[in-house]
Amino acid sequence: MTIPATGPAIILVEPQLGENIGMVARAMANFGLSELRLVNPRDGWPSEKARAAASRADHVIDAVTVFDDLASALADLNFVFATTARQRDGFKSVRGPVEAGRVLRTRHAMGQRTGILFGRERFGLYNDEVGLADEIVTFPVDPDFSSLNIAQAALLMSYEWMKSGLEDETKTNFSGPDMKPASKEELHGLFAYLEGALEARGYFRPAPKKPKMIDNLRAVLTRAGFAEPELKVLRGIISSLDRFSPAMPRGDGSPGDDPRRLPAAAARARKAEVVDRQPPDANGDDNDTPPLGGKGPDND
Repeated sequence: MTIPATGPAIILVEPQLGENIGMVARAMANFGLSELRLVNPRDGWPSEKARAAASRADHVIDAVTVFDDLASALADLNFVFATTARQRDGFKSVRGPVEAGRVLRTRHAMGQRTGILFGRERFGLYNDEVGLADEIVTFPVDPDFSSLNIAQAALLMSYEWMKSGLEDETKTNFSGPDMKPASKEELHGLFAYLEGALEARGYFRPAPKKPKMIDNLRAVLTRAGFAEPELKVLRGIISSLDRFSPAMPRGDGSPGDDPRRLPAAAARARKAEVVDRQPPDANGDDNDTPPLGGKGPDND
């Protein structure tokens, strides 16, 4: 089965490892490319190691074509970039990956067949192989460590190919939640609530510095540009901290049980004390429960 070209062909010259071929296929599939050509692969073809490393990019692996020499692999193409990290002698134009992606996209739109040429894992392309290409593309890498794995290089060029076809190069496949910005009234309500909680705990010390401390606090909260749901989260956090304290931490019951906060707690304590003083039942043994400090039934 022949898969129609959906972009530039990726040509690997004498690739050594099946795993690298598979990872190139995976990178291509990530960004919409499907035509992979191999020139004299060292370990032959097909390769189960390549298929395993392709991570389900089977359509790329199944469509691989193998050539005995580079000239044959390029014969039907109209324009080819050669990738290299080294400066070469000659008169070829040199472009970065962003510009190269746009050039490929323009030529593809004109109906031209294009390709991107990658060299061997150990030392890349020979000068005469680069000479068969139309232009050079090189990556802005650290000159002290400029060698890229062929799968990494293929990934970079495949990405630039896809990006060049987007109406907006900053477009993503999904986005964060669309949240309504908080109103000033809601933000000011948070200020008042937080400042009240801090005031109750003696945060604003010494007192003459309180205005400046409030200014700083509001500056921090204003800078973030909160949305409505985010303010609700903050209010919930502050409310929890305001209701619970080290003396009555969360998990020890409701804050209403803190006798320092609600007199109802004292009333419940008095009620429990009255129940404890109720006379024994008709059997005279108060349900066989011994009084505190007394003898149990087994001691009678």
